[in-house]
Amino acid sequence: MMIHIRKKRIMIMDRPIAFITGGSQGIGAGIAVEMAKAGYDIAISYNKNKEKAMDVKAQLEDLGAKAAVIQGDISVLKDIDRMFDEYFNIYDHIDVMVNNAGITRYKPFLELTPEIFEEVINTNLRGSCFCAQKAARNMVEKKVKGVIINITSNQQTGNWPLACIYGPSKAALNKLTSHTAMELAPYGIRVVSIAPGYTKVREATPERQHWVEEMSNRIPLNRYCEPWEVGKACVFLAGEGSGYITGTCLLMDGGSLLPVVTENNYS
Repeated sequence: MMIHIRKKRIMIMDRPIAFITGGSQGIGAGIAVEMAKAGYDIAISYNKNKEKAMDVKAQLEDLGAKAAVIQGDISVLKDIDRMFDEYFNIYDHIDVMVNNAGITRYKPFLELTPEIFEEVINTNLRGSCFCAQKAARNMVEKKVKGVIINITSNQQTGNWPLACIYGPSKAALNKLTSHTAMELAPYGIRVVSIAPGYTKVREATPERQHWVEEMSNRIPLNRYCEPWEVGKACVFLAGEGSGYITGTCLLMDGGSLLPVVTENNYS
């Protein structure tokens, strides 16, 4: 009796690649770590804090991911061009683009200056727009059915004091999400946004702890969001299970926009 042993052909699939702007700390770092855990190779950008960016890079490599760190200020168009040139010297395509980098500048409307207006809009809206465009052009060229995720804020809907330009910048980014989703759908590219609320991006100092507790009491779930939770949401939205989701926003604010009253005590 002859026994035929058929050797299995093992297919080695390349790891998908995610590029996360503002990935050196806070929400961006949380996204990078969770996507590395999910099997992605990663590139992160940072503006000023190279040390923190390199710490995140080390964490990603410990998780088995290839990791690249790229410096750039997304409010500067030439920096965006250079960042993507550097990215494409390392990776040949993008599977997931996460536009996370952004700034907050709080100012009463009557004291708002053109300089503050331009700083916020150029970072939160224009920078994210042209990072998305760079990524999308590569996806189209490489025939990658990729995903673009824009990190907005629940302030795109809610009205907080002093956020007269920050909130509108995030609302505009969310509107950009739906428009680009419509235009990129024929290429199989999905575009979605995530709107976090209060998020624990750093440990509260003793001076701020009382304020954090007071704010938490106004949130129905009674706590801040954790950066890794936003990362888990990115993994979900980038995955096959979300293949029919595009042009929409996932609100992640613990119910902050739900109450009419501000306290979380209904007794």
